[in-house]
Amino acid sequence: MLGIAAAVWGVVMALAPVLQIHRMIKRRSSADISLGYFGLLLPGFGLWIGYGWTRADWPLVVPNILAFTVSTTTLVIGLALRRRGRQIAAGPPPRRH
Repeated sequence: MLGIAAAVWGVVMALAPVLQIHRMIKRRSSADISLGYFGLLLPGFGLWIGYGWTRADWPLVVPNILAFTVSTTTLVIGLALRRRGRQIAAGPPPRRH
């Protein structure tokens, strides 16, 4: 029972960054989100996936696959918004005559 409860809560935790994704899209900015945090989490999720896979421990593998996927999505959206923000801040390229 404890393993099932932990796996279910792991899925909830894995989906938590969706709230950050929603905030970034709504504000059209990732300025107040630490993308480094998500970047540091990704290798950890990968290691837990590998460890769980070798032990056939699916309650460990499934939440970490979800967490890896959602965190990667958060990172990609955040980086895209920052790139877009820099392009807007730089303004249009100078016109050549």
